[in-house]
Amino acid sequence: MATATEVPVRLDFDAHAPAFAKALSHLDNAATKQLDQVDFDHRLRELVRIRASQLNGCAYCIDMHTKDARAAGETEQRIYALPAWRETPFFTARERAALAFTETVTQLAQTHVPAGAYAEVAAEYSADEIAALVALLVAIHAWNTVGVSTRTWVPGTYEL
Repeated sequence: MATATEVPVRLDFDAHAPAFAKALSHLDNAATKQLDQVDFDHRLRELVRIRASQLNGCAYCIDMHTKDARAAGETEQRIYALPAWRETPFFTARERAALAFTETVTQLAQTHVPAGAYAEVAAEYSADEIAALVALLVAIHAWNTVGVSTRTWVPGTYEL
């Protein structure tokens, strides 16, 4: 039987930057309020968080949001297919637009979010919904930045 590899914490970010950690939680809460105001699907919120976290390589966030997605009623099949969502029939046009936008925004330095990518999401979502999606992406990217750079949270330790 293979043994797990320990990935050591580099920095206890919450302890060393408590004011910022609190502000990041407030940012996340503000994004959630925006999503609630436009009635953005709870399962899709988690899929967006998972996909961004996959692209950013944040193991803790992937673990957390797959658990949250299941709790929100998301299926195992769609969670497992997320890295290859374009190749599956499991996602609606609306979900595909959100996932495509998630990828182009997450890869901002390479994509610069081209007009076509914005037009694709705008064809499925209102301006208020797009703003809420951008707020969600800003929040998850901030969490991913902290998680990947400091490894402050141990993957597998998140509980609902």
